[in-house]
Amino acid sequence: MFALPKRFLQHVVPSIVKPLHILWNEIIGFVFISLAIIAGFRTFSFYNAAATDADQGVRMIFSGVFTLVMLYFGVSSFWKAKKIGKS
Repeated sequence: MFALPKRFLQHVVPSIVKPLHILWNEIIGFVFISLAIIAGFRTFSFYNAAATDADQGVRMIFSGVFTLVMLYFGVSSFWKAKKIGKS
């Protein structure tokens, strides 16, 4: 009785889940790279202000680290989406 719906779900669910997984990773990658770009501009502004205020140097370092981490997460998310697409 449930053999036909079970076979249907076994064929349909994997073909739906894989593109959704790829799309999820691409959306998350876009968000992370967008955050990295915004933080990169902020890092640059802290860099320009660091000549007059020592606190700006500390902020620049933290903002730069945040930028690099977000950039890494974004790029790795796109790599993961590409890897899922090839399998």
